[in-house]
Amino acid sequence: MAKIQIKQIKSRINAPKVQKLTLDALGLRKMNHTVVKEDTPSIMGMVKAVHHLVEVTKL
Repeated sequence: MAKIQIKQIKSRINAPKVQKLTLDALGLRKMNHTVVKEDTPSIMGMVKAVHHLVEVTKL
């Protein structure tokens, strides 16, 4: 399956709790942290929920 790289580019400080939990579920803990995940519908749904806080690139 295809891989995507997810990087947190904005702070989670003023984000609602649900978005903070979504960032935790994606494995993003702090600013400029990057994780590589498989491009599945569930991961893309989580990315869509926090699209304003992250940057996604396809690998």
